[in-house]
Amino acid sequence: MLLSLPNWLIHISSSLEWGIASFLMFRYGNMIGRTDVRRLGLFMIPHWVGSWFVLAYHISGDAVPVLLDLSETVNLFGSLALLYASLGILKATKSRNRGGIIAAAGLFLVSGRPQSYMGEDVFDLILQISSVVYLSFLVILVKIKKRDPDLLSGLTVAGFWFVLVFIGVTVFFMYLSTEVRAFPTLTHDDLLHGSAESLLTISNLMIILGIHRQIKHAETRACKPLVSALRA
Repeated sequence: MLLSLPNWLIHISSSLEWGIASFLMFRYGNMIGRTDVRRLGLFMIPHWVGSWFVLAYHISGDAVPVLLDLSETVNLFGSLALLYASLGILKATKSRNRGGIIAAAGLFLVSGRPQSYMGEDVFDLILQISSVVYLSFLVILVKIKKRDPDLLSGLTVAGFWFVLVFIGVTVFFMYLSTEVRAFPTLTHDDLLHGSAESLLTISNLMIILGIHRQIKHAETRACKPLVSALRA
């Protein structure tokens, strides 16, 4: 295996955090009685599955390209699912208001210019489509935040956007590793690879903390009527 123990811990942490974020988003949707928010939590799962394919790819020593193909294909459907879920939230938020109230490479980049059974052209096309879809999802999140500032934490929205920082730094580190430091791929450059992946860990942690903050707010709002009744 190419990754060092600290690098493995960073990768596993990133994947686990996304799974936790998915669970918390689903729970938050249940607490506030919003099926659309609960659906967003469920539709975060495909990207979580894709991250485990990436981990399996690294376990193989980057020697089983089909795992990478599966990851990027699942991530494409994951990005489409996130966009669909966010559009549902936006539509519901719009209805409530009326009633009075890069070039990127997906969420889980794989380092370097890996081999692909699908061929580089197909692989790149999937990445490009996934990128456009995910960017559309980010734009919808901003619109949701503007229409209903209390629904999603600003930290959660920022966490989803921070993925773009992870992607940009990873692309730059890929160039440094292969062109300047003369490694075959970024995966072989443990220091830069781990540094880039740590940014995804930060992104996912921001999402988790933001959802946790909203859950606490929802719990507080739920307790207020009970406290008022006891005082009365």
